[in-house]
Amino acid sequence: MSNKAKRLLERVATWPDEDLEKLEDAARQIEAWRSGLYEASEEELRAIDEAIAELDQGQVATAEQVEAAFRSFRRA
Repeated sequence: MSNKAKRLLERVATWPDEDLEKLEDAARQIEAWRSGLYEASEEELRAIDEAIAELDQGQVATAEQVEAAFRSFRRA
């Protein structure tokens, strides 16, 4: 492990729980990327279910709604 990474992890130990949860999510995404396996979050699964339900009702998302959904997933 690099010295830069070690120093970062030392600082992480002082972060509040909310920030640690975000870091854990990011680390899971990196692991999924490295392994080639991806496991959708509960939020992503709900969004997919909602989109399917809307399609079943004949509703289609606008380009802006689709982009907004992708932006929210990129933050995770």
